[in-house]
Amino acid sequence: MSGVTERLAERAVQARARPLPPEAITAAKRLVLDGLAIALAGTREEAPSAILVAHVAEKGAAPQATVIGFPLRTGVIEAALVNGASMHVLDYEPMWLPPNHAVSTTLPAVLALAEILPVTGIEFLAALIDGVEMQGLLRQASLAFEPRYLTFHPPGQVGPMGAAVAAGRLLGLDVLALRNAIGIAASRAGTLLANAGTMTKCLHCGGAVAAGLEAALLAKRGFTGNPDIIEVPNGYAGAFFRDGGDLAALDVWGDPWRVVEPGYAVKLFPSQFATHFAIRAALGARARIADPGLIRAVRLRTPVMGYIDRPAPATGLAGKFSFQYTAAAALLDAGVSMTSFEDKRRFAPDMERLLPLMQLAMDESVPAVFDRTYVEIEVDLASGETVKARCERLDGAWGNPVSDAEHWAKLKDCFALAVDDMTTARIAGEVERLETLDSAGLRALIRLLATPAPSSGHRV
Repeated sequence: MSGVTERLAERAVQARARPLPPEAITAAKRLVLDGLAIALAGTREEAPSAILVAHVAEKGAAPQATVIGFPLRTGVIEAALVNGASMHVLDYEPMWLPPNHAVSTTLPAVLALAEILPVTGIEFLAALIDGVEMQGLLRQASLAFEPRYLTFHPPGQVGPMGAAVAAGRLLGLDVLALRNAIGIAASRAGTLLANAGTMTKCLHCGGAVAAGLEAALLAKRGFTGNPDIIEVPNGYAGAFFRDGGDLAALDVWGDPWRVVEPGYAVKLFPSQFATHFAIRAALGARARIADPGLIRAVRLRTPVMGYIDRPAPATGLAGKFSFQYTAAAALLDAGVSMTSFEDKRRFAPDMERLLPLMQLAMDESVPAVFDRTYVEIEVDLASGETVKARCERLDGAWGNPVSDAEHWAKLKDCFALAVDDMTTARIAGEVERLETLDSAGLRALIRLLATPAPSSGHRV
């Protein structure tokens, strides 16, 4: 197919003249609040706080944009890099169909530009929606929906393109300039799944959003890339799409917006999304177990997702990508939270006792796509009893939206790690009326995100 990139850019530019439907605005505001809360919480982790912030501070870039959670202003690209990493480091941001992390790879670019351009709240939301739309369409066209088809971590694959489109809207890029921005961003795409469970994973998202923002800024200055990058030989589709992909899937834009349909799943646990099914199954079993010290064996039946088969994760961070560890944490603690992934919890005596008892069977007959998958658990007790449970539907996932109260409980926990109750209420209030803010009001909201630096880095 020819003209794919051109038509995509044309549709994106033409859609700017259409008003956003109320349901898209509501969905986008929820994404913003979730993203800001988890970014603030994420600044208390070692990768952003002790390392990336020090790294960008030494660059001495012009103080253009806020680094969330710190009394530091730096260049827009540097701020996007750190803020994207902070937004993703907890693995707590919403999940998409097909799987992707579209908040940390879009929102930081929009935040950064809002500090140097006269951006209103509704324009801010529209740019975020555009970036999510671009990423969702690329993931849909890739036909690489299951982990077995993935070499690249999806946000690093589509994030630069989404950030370029989001930034392109605020920069007023025309069709040709937007095609060039997409072409530039495509050569910055990549990231390897083997880095899941390391600090580098958060940089997949931080690096992607920074690269996409830079691509749009370069295109604004007249820098060029291949304007047909998606469909040309040796181009984006050839590199990242399974069996050439479904290029026809890119011939839509915002009908409906992907923030609305299929929408997103709000994460209620800070770990890889498939592990949530193991956690929920384990919690179902735990409700019928009086004393986890009486557990003698645990059997998990899951979809085939080899990179989260980690019977003895080397760190608490790596435990976020372990069916065995997340289920064990749920069985031991009757819940899973941010503290579940601290090294202290990973190497506690009760965890060290239980992990060797966890048996995992990955079954190819279990669907490996998030809207159809499930996990089963069997727990043998010292009494001879076997407790069984199964999770096939998650609160907060597609068709089963999380309640406002459940979502707010998550957000409060995240905000509380970095800001006081008054600041939390101010941020939430401003986001609630975000579509009405002028550029000054939007910048005032962003200034609320700069807080004193933590006394020391905290490593999960």
